[in-house]
Amino acid sequence: MTDWSQGLDLVSERLGGAVLVANDEFFAPKENLLKVSRPVFREGEYTERGKWMDGWETRRRREPGHDWCIVRLGLPGVPRGIVVDTSHFLGNYPESCSLDGVALPGHPTIAELTAETTPWFELLPLSPLQGNSENRFSLSRHLPAGEGRCTHLRFHIYPDGGVARLRVHGEVVPDRERLARAARSGWEVDLAAAELGGLVIAASDMFFGSRNHLILPGPPLGMHDGWETRRRRGPGHDWVLLQLGARGTVHGVEVDTSHFKGNAPESCSLEIADAAGIAGMAVAELSEATGPWRELLPRTALLPHTRHRFEAELLPSGPATHARFRIFPDGGVGRLRLLGTLA
Repeated sequence: MTDWSQGLDLVSERLGGAVLVANDEFFAPKENLLKVSRPVFREGEYTERGKWMDGWETRRRREPGHDWCIVRLGLPGVPRGIVVDTSHFLGNYPESCSLDGVALPGHPTIAELTAETTPWFELLPLSPLQGNSENRFSLSRHLPAGEGRCTHLRFHIYPDGGVARLRVHGEVVPDRERLARAARSGWEVDLAAAELGGLVIAASDMFFGSRNHLILPGPPLGMHDGWETRRRRGPGHDWVLLQLGARGTVHGVEVDTSHFKGNAPESCSLEIADAAGIAGMAVAELSEATGPWRELLPRTALLPHTRHRFEAELLPSGPATHARFRIFPDGGVGRLRLLGTLA
């Protein structure tokens, strides 16, 4: 991933991320760290403990040590970069921070996560912070090759203070044993889903809404929760490229335009490709190439504010690792599901 900021936020509340425990949250609760909304400032608003702040804020430390919290990722994966947002924290932000990760099976308890034997490994060494800023740190250079999958993170701030938001962008790495069971059983899964490791690798435009919204779990919550392009004033159409979470055969397609009423696309189409046919091709080539792509859903009309399910309309296709979804000429789509069986 060349731009880690385009990866999914693995700790997002939308994906099930949560701050499980913090050693201190005197001025502002730990849960604020993962809010989807941008941090706000309320002039003149105070609580019985002090100034109201939209973030996680600890008391002033009067003894040696530092503050910390433990975060459960919404989806397990490899973090590639983080944003430590100290918006509105000016005289009360931490001097520095660091980050550890661990991969544990099941649902570990707080006691297990805080035990001295827990095998935490360093993702980000001690790094300075600026106040009222989006502090961005790349984690790739600190990860051993082929390693770094996490289910939980331990976020340290030194020595104390407040952080508004924590974003952890990276790649989802699902449980391979579960995938193997699904393949053996022939279960139908959403091959493009973020939970399965699906990735929207490129889009022609996402002026109003991120391409990543297409593969999030659950129904779209509003127009803000979908992929939406600007109004096209010339010829052409918009598109996204998807890397499936696992190789499989698509038997059903869902295109959900819910909440897009005056701005849904007129129509859409879908093509698929297998890895062997596109190996080594750049994104620009993939967006325009014809050879490796096989038509799965011919250009088909869409309705506004509708959850479309296509099955009989699909052409025989065979296994795929990638998909190219086109909308004509522009507009917004809330969710895209590629339902099928694993190879």
